[in-house]
Amino acid sequence: MVRSVRLLLAVLATGGLSGVGAGQAPIRFSEATPSTGISFRHTDGSSGRRYIVETVASGLATFDYDGDGLVDIYFLNGAPLPGSSFDRPPTNALYRNLGNFRFADVTELAGVGDPGYGLGVAVGDYDNDGHPDLYLNNFGPNVLYRNQGDGTFRDVTAQAGVGDGQHVGAGTCLLDCDADGHLDLYVGHYVRFSFDRHRPHFVGGVPVYGSPVEYGGDPDALYHNQADGTFRDISEASGIAAHAGTAMGMVAGDFDNDGDTDVFIANDRMANFLFRNDGHGRFAEVALECGAACNAFGAEMAGMGVDCGDYNRDGWLDLFLTNYKNEWPVLYENHRGMFEDVTMQVRAGQGGYQHINWGCGLVDFDNDGDLDLFMANGHLNDNIEQYDDTGSYHAANVLLRNDGGRFVDVSQQAGDGLAVKLSSRGAAFEDLDNDGLVDVVVLNSRREPTLLRNQTRTEHHWVGVRLRGVKTNRDGVGARVKVVAGDLVQIAEVHSGRGYQSQWGTRLHFGLGHHNRIDQIEVRWLGGGTDRFTDLPTKQVITLTEGTGSDR
Repeated sequence: MVRSVRLLLAVLATGGLSGVGAGQAPIRFSEATPSTGISFRHTDGSSGRRYIVETVASGLATFDYDGDGLVDIYFLNGAPLPGSSFDRPPTNALYRNLGNFRFADVTELAGVGDPGYGLGVAVGDYDNDGHPDLYLNNFGPNVLYRNQGDGTFRDVTAQAGVGDGQHVGAGTCLLDCDADGHLDLYVGHYVRFSFDRHRPHFVGGVPVYGSPVEYGGDPDALYHNQADGTFRDISEASGIAAHAGTAMGMVAGDFDNDGDTDVFIANDRMANFLFRNDGHGRFAEVALECGAACNAFGAEMAGMGVDCGDYNRDGWLDLFLTNYKNEWPVLYENHRGMFEDVTMQVRAGQGGYQHINWGCGLVDFDNDGDLDLFMANGHLNDNIEQYDDTGSYHAANVLLRNDGGRFVDVSQQAGDGLAVKLSSRGAAFEDLDNDGLVDVVVLNSRREPTLLRNQTRTEHHWVGVRLRGVKTNRDGVGARVKVVAGDLVQIAEVHSGRGYQSQWGTRLHFGLGHHNRIDQIEVRWLGGGTDRFTDLPTKQVITLTEGTGSDR
């Protein structure tokens, strides 16, 4: 009872609190989409029959596919469902970054125009050849594209053995679950849906989408990298297959600081999963005992997207989870591997309760050394206004600025980029123009994407960190990076797959505030040693190669 009262008082205390803290430069985003050259338009393949898969399409990926130092964008797309038809079948689309916020469609040239029903995506160098590969988690057979290193990709799904059968996809990630230097593949599954199981649903006579509860959860899959171009299904042996969930977003990270990679799954309309790794690729589901299964009221939620980051700079990765309308998003603070819902205390739920929240990110947008919060919003029923006057299909996204461990809703003051109202899904966060400020890409259901250019005026310093594994996996996925600049200490990890069924952040970004020199960067390689690099400059991207630091 005391806990509930405390939370209620905290909720009431958030009323009317908005704006930028004293002496702080406002975070500003401009809506840059029309001038980027991007013509992609998403479809969910709908025909009015309202199949549940339409609601969860789609994520996106940002990564430097051609190694030119500029981050490119890959948009997932739906496909025609029964009852719909298209003059030109929709496909996924890859846009090459030309610099200065201009992009060119290279889908056909690169060979990545998959016509399948795209839901989730992850990027990682599974064969350690120095070129990032692409995995698509679809409704139906999945696809693994191997990067040839010449600007093109090759479909190696059959050879690799990762088609994954006929499932409804969700988030996916590449991780080295046994620290052998080769990236394994975690594949999320949503529900046990098939067209013959579909039934129409109505609210007050208005047609709506059904609930995942009626279809039931589907166990996820885990594939072990055999280091010969193939993968072996270890779903049963690893313990993953023992748990049937309704996966949507996911993120893999070392949540208990024991040196191996765990996996958090945001489940829809049921308790979340936290799979704790024993270091050898065997997992125990511990979300309930660790406090991450439900919210502070003990309620199961409709989890959508999830990201992790050390928002309070205590050296432990926290989790931020987006949810359904009339549910608060949740910030789980990590207390040495145990999680506490601190959403109300730190005001991390502002702007989220009245909308469905999808893509999300813990990102330092103003380079002050604190991780801010971004939520992509939008309803799944395009006719919600007909039966719920508190909801809207199109919604503005939300930006919460981290003000020393408590959050302030600055959406109204953040520029015309935050005024865009569409029905958003996946979101990704990258410095697209290499100016030291993290930009935003949002995939919108049934519409064009939104590209938000970060135009915050600040003198704060920053550093980008790109890892190169030698004995460990090439991109440093799962590596822990600690940056020390004076009294400012930050940690981050390289992730493959995160947010709402999306991918971003292979190149780590650290805001440094007014610190103009880095005392030390420490890299703890997953399955390797620790490198320390000292006395480093700021305002540039630094490549750190395994084995070249000191104190190994």
